[in-house]
Amino acid sequence: MQNQEKISAYQILLDQAQSMFANETNALANLANAAAMLNTTLPNSVFAGFYLFDGRELVLGPFQGGVSCVRIKLGQGVCGQAAAEKKTIIVGDVTKHNNYISCDSAAMSEIVVPILKDGQLIGVLDLDSQLTEDYDRADQNYLEQFVAILLKKTNWHFDMFGVKN
Repeated sequence: MQNQEKISAYQILLDQAQSMFANETNALANLANAAAMLNTTLPNSVFAGFYLFDGRELVLGPFQGGVSCVRIKLGQGVCGQAAAEKKTIIVGDVTKHNNYISCDSAAMSEIVVPILKDGQLIGVLDLDSQLTEDYDRADQNYLEQFVAILLKKTNWHFDMFGVKN
């Protein structure tokens, strides 16, 4: 996607998120719809989804894409690294990243945005693209805004999923 096209798509995504999550607070429903919205908005995606922190490690949550890794230890892989460091990480070429865990050979670049509420790790948003260098600071900016909307509109009680926070 060209930069202006990407920004326009993200602006629509943020508007959709505000509307979609306005009257729904269920975490499972919102994460599932969020994954679908991201997968639709970002046409190069091979994975768009969430890993949730269970108090020890990240566990696969709602997503769109192929079969994926189920559990990721903090610090391991891009997801575990972003969770441990509590900061967004962009990897332009996963084949050149030392801490990359390959769950899908079609993934060529990745961005991971931590989901933090009051400084507490809830999980991460993970996006993988079939193209190298597909994510940049514009993606980071809009995806962090997207996560902020999701955080604000969602009731984060995961007892029924075995996830503690």
